[in-house]
Amino acid sequence: MKKAIALLSAAIMAAGVLTACGGSDSEKTFTVGFDAEFPPYGYMDENGEYIGFDLDLAKEVCERNGWTFVAQPIDWDSKDMELSSGSIDCIWNGFTIQGREDAYTWSVPYVDNSQVFVVAADSGITSQADLAGKVVGVQKDSSALAALTGDASGLAATFAELQQYGDYNVAFMDLEQNAIDALAIDIGVANYQISSRGDSFVILDEQLASEQYGVGFKLGNEELRDKVQKTLLEMADDGTFMEIAEKYSDFGLTESICIGK
Repeated sequence: MKKAIALLSAAIMAAGVLTACGGSDSEKTFTVGFDAEFPPYGYMDENGEYIGFDLDLAKEVCERNGWTFVAQPIDWDSKDMELSSGSIDCIWNGFTIQGREDAYTWSVPYVDNSQVFVVAADSGITSQADLAGKVVGVQKDSSALAALTGDASGLAATFAELQQYGDYNVAFMDLEQNAIDALAIDIGVANYQISSRGDSFVILDEQLASEQYGVGFKLGNEELRDKVQKTLLEMADDGTFMEIAEKYSDFGLTESICIGK
C-alpha cells in the first residue's frame, strides 16, 4: 500500500512542470524584482501602491499565463543575490542589457533608452562642456555610472566630483538644493521627474549614452525566459504592449518601444 502511494505521489509530481518558485506551471508565483524608486518603470504612488510600466507589463504576462504576480522591491545593489537565491524570478525594471550580456539570460530588448544630463533651468549649463568643474550626481550601479566610468570617462574626469546616490529621489532633492550641479540619468526617469517638478529643470541636448532594456533572468533559465518572451511578443503583435506604453506617453515611452520592430 505504501509503495502504491509513493508511486502515485511521484506520478503527480512528474505531471506538473516545477517552476523556479515551486508548484506546477498553472500555480506559479512570478516574482519580479524591481527598484521602487525608478519611475516610470517601477515606483510607489501616493496611495502606497507599486505601479509602473514594467510592472504593468509583468502583470499582463502573468494574466495570460495564469500566474500569480508578485512585485518585490529590492535594493538595487543586492539584485544579483536576490536573483541567484531564488527570491525573485527576474529583474524587470528598466534593466540595461549592454555591458551585462553574459551575466544574465535576457529577453529580447523592448525599449531603446538613452542616458542624459539634467540641470536646473537657470544654471547656465547648456552643454556637456559646461559640466567641467561641476559636481555631477549619478545612481550607484546604473547605466549612467557605467558610461561615466567607461566610454565617457574622459568627460567624467573634467567634473569636480562624481557623487553617487542610492536612488534618484534623493539625487533630485540635492539638485533642487544646488548640492549638485547636474544629474546623469535615464531619459524616461528624467522626463518623469521633470514633469512632476514643473519647469525648474531641463535636459541637455547631448546624450551621454544609448542602451536597450530587457528582462534579466538567472543565467541558464531559458525555460522561464522563453515563456515570458513568447508572451511579450504576442502582446506586441496584438497591440497590448503599445497600449500599456501609451499610459506613460508623457515620459516618452511610446517613442522608445522597440519590441516587434
